[in-house]
Amino acid sequence: MSLSKVQLPEGYRPVLDILQTEIAIKLVKDTFERELAQKLHLTRVSAPLFVRKNSGINDDLNGVERPVSFDISDIGEEVEIVHSLAKWKRLALKRYNFGPNTGLYTDMNAIRRDEELDNLHSVYVDQWDWEKIITPETRNEETLRHTVRRVMRALKETEEALHRANPEIEPFISEKVTFLTSQELLDRYPGLSPKERENAAAKEYGTIFVMGIGGALSDGKPHDGRAPDYDDWALNGDILIWYPVLDRAVELSSMGIRVNEESLRRQLALAGCPERAKLPFHEMLLNGKLPLTIGGGIGQSRLCMVLLHKAHIGEVQASIWDDETLKACAADAITLL
Repeated sequence: MSLSKVQLPEGYRPVLDILQTEIAIKLVKDTFERELAQKLHLTRVSAPLFVRKNSGINDDLNGVERPVSFDISDIGEEVEIVHSLAKWKRLALKRYNFGPNTGLYTDMNAIRRDEELDNLHSVYVDQWDWEKIITPETRNEETLRHTVRRVMRALKETEEALHRANPEIEPFISEKVTFLTSQELLDRYPGLSPKERENAAAKEYGTIFVMGIGGALSDGKPHDGRAPDYDDWALNGDILIWYPVLDRAVELSSMGIRVNEESLRRQLALAGCPERAKLPFHEMLLNGKLPLTIGGGIGQSRLCMVLLHKAHIGEVQASIWDDETLKACAADAITLL
């Protein structure tokens, strides 16, 4: 990682020391997990660290990232460490016989070898991956917006609990969400890049949900990449907040209503990979054997970093960084775990 990717905020000093930080991390994780499960009617289930390579279950993220793979000698098969559990969760909902408006969440751990490392990104990913069943009648934008607001309520209650335990950590996140489509952002800020548009909108509104990510906009380009086989590109989005410590927008969650038979076929064709329809997961979905769902991922370390007012994700997560970054962060009062 080149040092240019690491932002060193001028005058930064952590609010909590390293031991206080570890205690606060536990509080944040316990509180948010409980609040999220309660507000979305979710039950915790066990989740895999790796899946069979030819199953089609692994999340292709933006479609270009390479998964970490290895063979299991006793089985004689190649497996992949998960990128996320977007498709696995949908299978699990069917397996566990969940009903409408109920679902599951997991503690997901992953390795993303091609991640560009900076203040917000690590090769080690830990997140709450959640998924719940919806009906044909509730498979709409209203459900998406309602769910976003419930996630934000869980986040605010966690922030308030952290403040009660550590009064020196002042709450700052706006619970009010401004919903904007990715096309609206392009129309408002035509001369800016997608990330610059997010920064401009988050700075203006505090908390935003950018809807409709994956499909081409009026300029012929998508706002951001999304694999064609989990989110419906018309019914998904990202929650972003304005983060004053780094003076930029920070994404806290990517989520959305998942593809049905129609949107899966359409998006596979648009992405130029219709052959994926023959994979086991995709065949089940196209044959109507999987439930309609909404789901998302919320980064655990990312959330802890923001709520604890940290400048670098390495302050709340043990990972690997290059020597230049380690030295620069140490000189700037940024203690990486």
